[in-house]
Amino acid sequence: MGMKVAFAGLGVMGFPMAGHLARSGHEVAVFNRSPEKARRWVETHGGRTGGTVAEAAAGADILFLCVGNDDDVRQVVGEALEALSPDAVIVDHTTTSAVVAREMADLAGRRGRAFVDAPVSGGQAGAENGQLTIMCGGDQAAFAKAEPVMAAYAKAIRRMGEAGAGQLTKMVNQICIAGVVQGLAEGLHFAKRAGLDPQGVLEAISKGAAQSWQMDNRWPTMAQGKFDFGFAVDWMRKDLGLLLDEAQRNGAKLEMTAMVDRFYAEVQAMGGSRWDTSSLVARLERPE
Repeated sequence: MGMKVAFAGLGVMGFPMAGHLARSGHEVAVFNRSPEKARRWVETHGGRTGGTVAEAAAGADILFLCVGNDDDVRQVVGEALEALSPDAVIVDHTTTSAVVAREMADLAGRRGRAFVDAPVSGGQAGAENGQLTIMCGGDQAAFAKAEPVMAAYAKAIRRMGEAGAGQLTKMVNQICIAGVVQGLAEGLHFAKRAGLDPQGVLEAISKGAAQSWQMDNRWPTMAQGKFDFGFAVDWMRKDLGLLLDEAQRNGAKLEMTAMVDRFYAEVQAMGGSRWDTSSLVARLERPE
């Protein structure tokens, strides 16, 4: 049976995610800070748009959000909380700090609602194809209410623990990606310097122990110097900043990740703020 849901934040991820909810039979109201996107979403998918996030959230059983950063989450939750149905769940797909996730869970709990931090992995293509991986933190009952609804755009959903655990798991995801992409960039750079054919190298090594999603999906475009395939460097640096702050708190040693963050800063200085994360190879191929 369809639920009454609201979705705030119709960017490259949120727009298709909210669309999957509508196609799954839920009654969807949307909000976006630039109203044109919300109008376009309603033209495409039906439902309704709210002039404010509180209007969109009025009486909703679940409020989904996919916004920019910690302060955006605080603002949206603060404005929408009282408008939601009394036992509503807020599901935050934004990548944020674990600190704000715990703060919002506490705030929602004091008002009789619940909050689930639910960052995603899979990028724009995953959102469009309904194949996202979702890592969740929060109360078991709140997760159980949200999980079947999130299934509209997910291939895997897992509760990792209490509030903040989803964000901490997303941080692990970004740590692992940073190292893999830097290794891939150096391997491709070395192959070119050694006079090897990059496509031939890919075919030779991509079925063995070096295989990865990044190798399968990004090596060919990295070899061509094309960097317009998904997650932007600016966004990656935001995420790396969050996890490096968390590492300061928990004492984790993230030497490689801190180094890759500096490399991404160099890519930004080269004008690559909106290039995708595979653009680490571009700094290796700068003219001497």
